[in-house]
Amino acid sequence: MRPALLILPVLTLLAACTTAPADGSPEIQTRSAANRESVQGAVASPLRDVNVLRTKIPQVLLDAMADPYALPVPATCTRITALILPLNGALGADLDEPPVNEDDLMVRGRGAALGAVAGAASDLIPFRGWVRKLSGAERHDSLVSAAIGAGAVRRAYLKGLGESRGCHLPARPSHDLVDRQEPLPETLKPRYPIR
Repeated sequence: MRPALLILPVLTLLAACTTAPADGSPEIQTRSAANRESVQGAVASPLRDVNVLRTKIPQVLLDAMADPYALPVPATCTRITALILPLNGALGADLDEPPVNEDDLMVRGRGAALGAVAGAASDLIPFRGWVRKLSGAERHDSLVSAAIGAGAVRRAYLKGLGESRGCHLPARPSHDLVDRQEPLPETLKPRYPIR
C-alpha cells in the first residue's frame, strides 16, 4: 500500500507535463507529429494516450480561436507583420513559402520507423481508444487541431488584409511559388474537357 502512495505524487507532477518540440522551437505539434519527432517522443506515446503528457497550445493560437477575423488596431503594415510573426513561429511554414526538402527517403523512413515504435508502445495499453476518451487525451488532441486550424485561418486573413493594403512580406502572401510553376506538357493535359 505504501508504494502506491509514493507513486501518487509522481503521477500528479507528471499530469501537469506539457510537450514541446525537441529542437526547442515554439511550433505546435499534433500527437502524431510528436510521436514521429524523436525516439523519446515515440516511446512517450503511451503517456500521451493517458493524457499525462499534453501538447502546449501557444497563446497566439488560443487568441486566434477566440476571434480569427479580429481586425488589427491599427490596421497598418507594421501591426499586421507583428501579428503574423508569432503565428509563423507557432504554425511553421505557410503554404506560400518554399517547402523544406522533407521528401528525402531517409527522413520519410525515419518518420515511418518512429511511427511504428510509437504504435508498438501505444499497443501496450489495453482498450486504448476508451482510455484516450476517458482520460481526455482525445478531447485535447481535437483542441490542438482546432487551434492549428484557427491559427492558419488567422494568418491567411492577416496576409490577405496586408496584401489589400500593399504591405511587404511577411505581411502579404508570396506569389513566387505560383509564378515559378511551369505549364503542364501536352502529354500530361487531360484528353477530354473537365468541368
